[in-house]
Amino acid sequence: MNLLIPGALLIDLIIGDPRCIPHPVIIIGKLISRLERFLRSLAATGRGLKVGGALLVFTVCLLTFSVTWGLIWLAFKLHYYLGIALHLWLLSTTFAVKGLAQHALAVAKPLNEGNLSQAREKLSLIVGRDTQNLNEQEIVRGTVETVAENTVDGIIAPIFYAVIGGAPLAMTYKAVNTMDSMLGHKNSKYINLGWAAARFDDLANYLPARISGLFYIILSPVTPGGFKATLRAIINDAPKHPSPNSGIPEAAVAGSLGVQLGGTNYYQGELSQRAFMGEEIFQLASCHIEQVLKLTYGVTALALLGAFTKNYFIGG
Repeated sequence: MNLLIPGALLIDLIIGDPRCIPHPVIIIGKLISRLERFLRSLAATGRGLKVGGALLVFTVCLLTFSVTWGLIWLAFKLHYYLGIALHLWLLSTTFAVKGLAQHALAVAKPLNEGNLSQAREKLSLIVGRDTQNLNEQEIVRGTVETVAENTVDGIIAPIFYAVIGGAPLAMTYKAVNTMDSMLGHKNSKYINLGWAAARFDDLANYLPARISGLFYIILSPVTPGGFKATLRAIINDAPKHPSPNSGIPEAAVAGSLGVQLGGTNYYQGELSQRAFMGEEIFQLASCHIEQVLKLTYGVTALALLGAFTKNYFIGG
């Protein structure tokens, strides 16, 4: 396991997610959609859908882990280096370092050119909030918040689970994350069917989110906001976030950059007021998109160091 995680990260940084290769998450998403349709055909009541939602989570996790493990096992049976190559590729698909940076910079580029319309369009590809009326600061805020949250979902958590159980467990985490994205909505359609997906995602991200908070604190002395602002934001502001996990990286980033995140968002025209994170030492500007990406790279490096440390002292 010593070289698998950095090797997989390197693959992600070099090639990202090429469209010519089917991404495992897309396959998992199709499985979730089919199981959802099947369960809805069997159950129409709230209780039935809740039970079905729990069964869906169990089934998708079991199949994802088993299929990933089975493919790697078969590849190793055929040839050792084929097993290594498949394990590396499957593990690389659970990381999103390059993709996260590409999407964030795609927003920053038109912003720097003064093209707010295009920046809003690019932001709409990575956030769920309405973007058509956002000003420059709100566009930057949306981008910074998304990078902060996805640093856990797309980097820290997959590394954490890869350290424990390699690609099979990291891929299972991505399945949990995908189920939450597809089903974990608090509306009339998914409040029952998606409850298990949302709760399990909260559980799966509990430790990775807090580990990421520790990494941000370690980096904070060399950030614009500094150590005290970062620690204060995590302690005081993170608990105000509606998610038990997302508030930690968002508050940490706000404190580290010396900016204020949170505030008013609209989702399909519906107002959502989020608690403020951090204190506004600096006014949000396009430069903060590049700064938050630098923080993401730093946190990724610390996670990689942590993976090596675990393997060195414990083995693996």
